[in-house]
Parts: sequence; structure tokens; C-alpha cells
Amino acid sequence: MRIAVTGGSGGIGRAIIDMAVAQGHHPVRIDRVPPPEGANHLNLPFVELDLVDYDAVLRAFQGCDAIVHMGAIPSPGHLPDHIVHNNNVVGSYNVLRAAAELGITHICQASSVNATGAAYSRWPHYDYFPLDEQHPTYNEDPYSLSKWICEIQADSIARRFEHMTIASMRFHWVVPDRGVAASYNQRIGDALAKHLWGYTTFDAAARACLLALTASYKGHEVFYIIGPTTTTDESSLDLARRFFPEVPIRGDLSGNRSFFDCSKAERLLGWKHDLA
Repeated sequence: MRIAVTGGSGGIGRAIIDMAVAQGHHPVRIDRVPPPEGANHLNLPFVELDLVDYDAVLRAFQGCDAIVHMGAIPSPGHLPDHIVHNNNVVGSYNVLRAAAELGITHICQASSVNATGAAYSRWPHYDYFPLDEQHPTYNEDPYSLSKWICEIQADSIARRFEHMTIASMRFHWVVPDRGVAASYNQRIGDALAKHLWGYTTFDAAARACLLALTASYKGHEVFYIIGPTTTTDESSLDLARRFFPEVPIRGDLSGNRSFFDCSKAERLLGWKHDLA
């Protein structure tokens, strides 16, 4: 497949491109900045553009078979709120609508665990553990709101264009391996509670995105793409009782199991974070 990868110069984008090439696909790197020096596959086609420019997005997607949309401002706080929100929301809509206009049926876009309101909230609100894709949102910052809206936009596009298959991936703190994430336990301490001690590896994120491009369902689906364990060896039940004593436990939090239920991704995409 010829795959357009927006945000292709970023960390997740580069991981997706590396894996796509290894699988025999033909990625087109799309970003508003070139890939960093030393990145792999610098010989691939590169299109420099801003995703808020619809006509430029439409031109860049010409001839592509599928799209992986990773291009976004990845967190709040570094730019004014309205820029974070507007960039992410408009960019996502332009990608989805351009794909529909060109007849591209398979799109994967980056969402975030923060779509429901989590790490960037003053203090997150959870209705139950572990979290699944049916959990409501309590977002309160511009980044988290933008990710929630990106998912709602995908719902709308999929209703209008019923032949499309769209996946929104709720990643969490994408790192090379669990050890990198675990190193922050001492550095950040109790503040990790807002993150529910979650992480995703680059490899797992890339595999999930590429699997989504061959998924057989129609419409839009949201998926948690998170590691199966937390970043700490402390009991997940003990963590829940200490930091969120009022939140009911509805599933298995034995050992240091993740606070996120990723079974939907396994069921619909055949994905697991860690390969057996």
C-alpha cells in the first residue's frame, strides 16, 4: 500500500514509517518540518505542509491507498490554548474529509487517553477501573478536548461515508520500552497517578496503526493502545485504593495490570501490546 503518514517526522510517525517499509509498504512522509538528521528512510517522498491547509492535504493524499494521521500538537501548555485546540481539530477534520473526497477508505488517527480527561486535568475523574472505550469524557484542557472532538469528527465522517473504516488510537506516553517509562516513577512520583501509570511503546503503537489499515469493520472505532502493565511493580489495586478510593473496580487489576482495558483492539484488530 501507498500510505500517507502525517506527522511523519515525529517519533511515532518515524516508527510507523520504519515498520511500514519493513512490511513492504510505500509510505509518504507528510509534516510541516523535515525529518531529523539521522532518521531512517530519508529517500522516501516527503511533503511539507500545514494540515490546516485543506487543498494542500488533498494534493498530498493523491494516489495514496490509506492514511495514518499522527500530525498534531502533542500536549497543552507549550502554545496558547486556542492554537493547540484549533490546530488539532482542523487538521483532523481536513485529513478525514480529504480521504473521503479521494475515496480512501482506511484511515487511522492518533487520539489519546486524555480524550476522556486525564493527565492534563487539575485532577482526573474516573467512573470505574479499568477504563474502556465507553467511559465518558471529563476533559477540561484544550489538548484533551481536541482529541475528543477528533473522535466525534470521525463518527460524523463515517456516518456520511459508510464505506470508510476509521480507527482512533488512544495512545499513552509513547516510549521505546517500559524501562524508560518506569524511570519516571521516582522523578515524577505521585503525579503519575493522573496518568494511571500507563505507557505505550513505539513498536506497539506502529503495529496497531498498520493493523487498522487492513481492519474489516466499517465505520469508526476507538481503541485503547496501552501496555498491559503499569510503569510500577506496585499493586494496581493498592494504587487504586490510595489515589482513587471512590472509584469502583469492575475488572481485573491483579498484580500490576494496566488501568486500561485494551481487549477491543485485540478483538477487532488482532493487536496485543506485547508480542508472545
